[in-house]
Amino acid sequence: MPERPDAELDLSIVIPLHNEGDNVDPLVDEVFAIMGDIGLTFELILVDDGSTDDTFERLSARAAGRQNIRLIRFARNYGQTAGLSAGFHAAKAEIIVTLDGDLQNDPRDIPALLAKMDEGFDVVSGWRKNRRDTFINRTLPSRIANRLISSSTGVPLHDYGCALKAYKRTVLERFELYGQLHRFLPALCAMAGARVGEIAVNHRARERGATKYGIGRTLTVLLDLTTVKFMLSYGAHPIRVFGMTSFLSALLGMAALAGTLAMKASQGVDMTGNPLLYLSMLGAILAVQFLLMGIIAEMLTRTYHEAQGKRPYIVTKQVN
Repeated sequence: MPERPDAELDLSIVIPLHNEGDNVDPLVDEVFAIMGDIGLTFELILVDDGSTDDTFERLSARAAGRQNIRLIRFARNYGQTAGLSAGFHAAKAEIIVTLDGDLQNDPRDIPALLAKMDEGFDVVSGWRKNRRDTFINRTLPSRIANRLISSSTGVPLHDYGCALKAYKRTVLERFELYGQLHRFLPALCAMAGARVGEIAVNHRARERGATKYGIGRTLTVLLDLTTVKFMLSYGAHPIRVFGMTSFLSALLGMAALAGTLAMKASQGVDMTGNPLLYLSMLGAILAVQFLLMGIIAEMLTRTYHEAQGKRPYIVTKQVN
């Protein structure tokens, strides 16, 4: 995050929007109303993710004359991860809150998120306990994904997909977002040493506009989960997973070769026509390939850390 923290700001609120023109005015009104009630200084960062309707025009109209509204406009639709990343880079406060621009998240839950952070949490995630979405194509896939993510990452949350979250700036500074990793942010923050909490929040039915999500995103989530699981478990030492796979492949090849030789010695079976011989060759080839992949991955990992000056550890406090 290149921006320096602004000590005069209590909060940065980041909201990505894509074709949410009808929701702009009530969204801005609700945010300003709740922030006026709690009396905190804030900036509202609105990221137009390549909208093709009048979203940016409406945002510009609401931002006119207000210094605490900042607009970012993308050349095309890059997705929610890019929208959040741009907002995080622009944010100046020490605490950053995110929510969707479709009005299904309730800005009145922001004080509850901040109160939970006061208990010592670095990240607080919203839980849409009583979700107001269709069950088959929204709620059910989300529940399955949440269980998979929780069990795979070791960070148990009821609702990874809820956009209503609060983060400490110092946690987000430890990594960059790319791809579609926004839904895994709590797990990535936990990997960076953050304490992650969760609270139940209000969820409202969509009244205007069309949803951008559906059951077709399930496969994408599974692929991203594979990436995150690898990063969490083997990101610092990829040779461990590739080396173990290489060892298992070599073991399979040796077992197949032993079987081939035993069949030749005891039964006189022709080795050249024995499928086990080809299996042993395949095991040997795979063992070499996986070992080389592990070595290359280790070299890339070290290049990544050394070229960017990154350390394989995170210091939260140092005395003297």
